[in-house]
Amino acid sequence: MTTTRREFLRNSGALVVYFSLPASAVLSVASALAQDPGLSGNAALDTWISIEAGGTVRISSGKVELGQGIRTALAQIAAEELDIDLSRISMATVDTVRSPDESYTFSSISIMQSGTAIRKAAAEARRILLELAAESLGSPVESLTVQDGRIYRAAKVTQVDYWSLLAGQSFNTAVPQDIKTKPVGEYTIVGKSVKRLDIPGKVYGDAAFLQDLRLDGMVHARVVRPPADRARLVAADIASIEAMDGVLKVICDGSFMAIIAKREFQAVKAAEQLRAKSRWLLPEDLPDEAGLPAWLRSEKAKTYPIVHKEASTTRQAVTSLSASYSKPYIAHAAISPSAAVALKSDDGLTVWTHAQGMYPLRGAIARVVGLAESQVRCIHMEAAGCFGHNGGDDAACDAAAIAMQFPGRPVRLQWSRADEFQWEPYGSAMSIEVKAGLDQKGHIVEWDYDLWSCTHSSRPRGAPGAGNLLYAQHRKNPIEQPPPASIPQPAGGADRNAVPLYVFSRTRVDKHLVQRMPLKVSALRGLGAYGNVFAIESFMDEAALSVNADPFAYRLAHLKDVRAIDVLNKLRELSNWSDRPKTGSGDGWGVGFARFKNLTAWVGIVMKLRVDPETGKVRLDKVIAVVDSGLIVNPDGTRAQLEGGIIQSASWTLKEQVRFTNSAIQSGDWISYPILGFAEVPDIQIEIIDRPDQPPLGLGEAAQGPTAAAIANAVFHATGRRIRDLPLTPERVTMTG
Repeated sequence: MTTTRREFLRNSGALVVYFSLPASAVLSVASALAQDPGLSGNAALDTWISIEAGGTVRISSGKVELGQGIRTALAQIAAEELDIDLSRISMATVDTVRSPDESYTFSSISIMQSGTAIRKAAAEARRILLELAAESLGSPVESLTVQDGRIYRAAKVTQVDYWSLLAGQSFNTAVPQDIKTKPVGEYTIVGKSVKRLDIPGKVYGDAAFLQDLRLDGMVHARVVRPPADRARLVAADIASIEAMDGVLKVICDGSFMAIIAKREFQAVKAAEQLRAKSRWLLPEDLPDEAGLPAWLRSEKAKTYPIVHKEASTTRQAVTSLSASYSKPYIAHAAISPSAAVALKSDDGLTVWTHAQGMYPLRGAIARVVGLAESQVRCIHMEAAGCFGHNGGDDAACDAAAIAMQFPGRPVRLQWSRADEFQWEPYGSAMSIEVKAGLDQKGHIVEWDYDLWSCTHSSRPRGAPGAGNLLYAQHRKNPIEQPPPASIPQPAGGADRNAVPLYVFSRTRVDKHLVQRMPLKVSALRGLGAYGNVFAIESFMDEAALSVNADPFAYRLAHLKDVRAIDVLNKLRELSNWSDRPKTGSGDGWGVGFARFKNLTAWVGIVMKLRVDPETGKVRLDKVIAVVDSGLIVNPDGTRAQLEGGIIQSASWTLKEQVRFTNSAIQSGDWISYPILGFAEVPDIQIEIIDRPDQPPLGLGEAAQGPTAAAIANAVFHATGRRIRDLPLTPERVTMTG
């Protein structure tokens, strides 16, 4: 029996075969550049694309929308390859029932990974559809073209389109890695600024966020947290809380306590009362906040040699230079506190969450609540940003654990502002020492770099990482936490961007991973890149000053990367660097530069600012940024990512620091943890070096380190004082004492 492709597709109905990457797998950036890991783990074309009835095309991705505009960029890529209007694209929410498993949305690789996979999947879908059209029309494929999904023959429109060929049916084939995609020169959608798909609902007050989700019969929950991470419950007056109006259930499982109530405010009031009627054993074992850098260097650490490159020339160092830098614990400080909704039914457990990885979270929750992974479904819904691993995963696990004890009704779990500040995993503190040997010409020939830090990732990576979830730690039978994770190069964790892009004769970089975590820490935007670029770029300025060299010229003298050189030359030109004021005048100009992870986007920043000599307050006036991230999918999206990164990094650099005593976190609101306000945002000018012949590169985290360094170098230029410990608060900056 013989059958045509068209008959096979028609007869196959809605059969879809899914090939998924294990949830625990985490792909390195090197792998992303070398192949298409999204496709290698999710080969079925139907996993990515569905031709829907009604003239639309459904695109699925394993990467979630976090406010970075990824849905829009991926839709542009799909529409481009399919030759359809962008309005026809429907971007599916990430759902463990139907979406490709692309692990986490992190490390600025969504366009590189998911974008590449979708581009190839769309190209294969277009090829198949043209074959079907050729069969239907009795014409060779070469005679056909596509405009907005309509098939043209010899430049004349036919009655055939994508939807008459395959609407509601499956492709039932895999996407080949070597599929030919559209030449860049033919792009009409990619490379253009288009309106973000996710913005209208947010502007017009639609139910755009997870916090807006309302399900029939939904009840409300609050968790009553311990006063500190290692505090343990001694006693609680559960009976009086159970008698309160609207309270449906009080859960007490070890040191985990939660309220379920009919209405949200009833849950809030009951939680307040339960907190007041509970006693805890509170240890006093946190390090001295003021001595945090020294504490990191003194603690037991596992040393990882990152780079040990011996001298390749006979150039000798005649002078030496050294400096120490530090950054504190920093909060993600998401504007909306974390939330989740969970429903335990006869079929299993469904969790609506804003976490960054639906498949890894599914595995972790399944282990915690004692279900098979196949019985747990995680559905992503957007919240107001996360900037890394914030409280989203823990809130999802909280909701899941509560729902398991209250089956049949959806449970909405909302964290408070204090919960978010005090229980999210922070960006880890860092202590850094840099030493350099300079030759007779003032060039750096020897480079020694040591950094001390706790891990920069404690994500619940599937079932093996379930012990990192708060509920798993606080319940009566806790799950053991995994050992501190060391993310290997080239991506790196604490050592991300610790390897300088500059070329020295001898280079040694060592990471000292501190084994004890006094505060809960995990991935924060950029991971170690923020602290490392701050240190490296501050030190490059110090080295340039020591030999009376211009900061730009000194950097360029140590670079061989042509695209890096182009970025710095363009930045020097745009900033009118030759007009820089004198050192100590109160007006400061500073430069910072890096290539994120030494693998993705190049970003250079010049910061122009003013320091008040009486108060030490820093006023940011002007930012000039130059970026090279290869092919640009959406220029407006590129600018938005950079602007957001610059503003957030400026806030970290000038203001942000988690405060704590020897027993508990003190930062619990916007007063005790201040951030940059709208009135303090500088004018930002961004220049994009578009290289359409080069692969698109991630840039969502690329501005963090260069911005911090540019501010620090500009503060020195304004005041003549070098500040090596973040944040650059007025107390540290004050020139009069």
